[in-house]
Amino acid sequence: MTARQTTVGDGGGQVLCERVIELRKKKGLTLDQLASASGVSRSMLSQIERGRANPTLAVALRIAQAFGLSIGELVDQPWTASSIEVVRGDDANHLFRDDRECRIRTLSPLHLEKSVEFYELRIAPRARLHSAPHFEGTRELLTVTQGRALVEAGDNRCALAEGDSAHYHADQEHTIENDSDDELVCFLVVTYQ
Repeated sequence: MTARQTTVGDGGGQVLCERVIELRKKKGLTLDQLASASGVSRSMLSQIERGRANPTLAVALRIAQAFGLSIGELVDQPWTASSIEVVRGDDANHLFRDDRECRIRTLSPLHLEKSVEFYELRIAPRARLHSAPHFEGTRELLTVTQGRALVEAGDNRCALAEGDSAHYHADQEHTIENDSDDELVCFLVVTYQ
């Protein structure tokens, strides 16, 4: 059986039915709104809520992600949900970019990335990371742990040394530049309003 065909199971299906109803009502969402947020059809969601469909893991994952949860948290089973989530240093799924100039590794669990993102940036000597404007209200907090950086956000520019942090509007063009002959290592937190 492939992952696409794997289903939640009889007991899990009933738990999922009750949990989807509970979460949807708590968030004040209609079936249409949840369908739009999850990419799961309204009719499938309705069948799940009525206990008439046993969704595949792929469908359950899309529903969980729409609520900002893992599958374990969605079905609320103690043996599937841990209070500690780990992002392993060697997990290639968390590499956002990895080339000669820049390596960006996601440090936050992927399901949280609707409201906050946490990255480790490694920028090669004299290289730069340029970003187009993000959504309105986006802010970035950059902390340098090794090297020197020049940060430019709109018409503003500042220099950062090891241990310095800068907070800036990221809903405008912005650049992080390595201003040294050594690798720049920094941590970046992105928040959305």
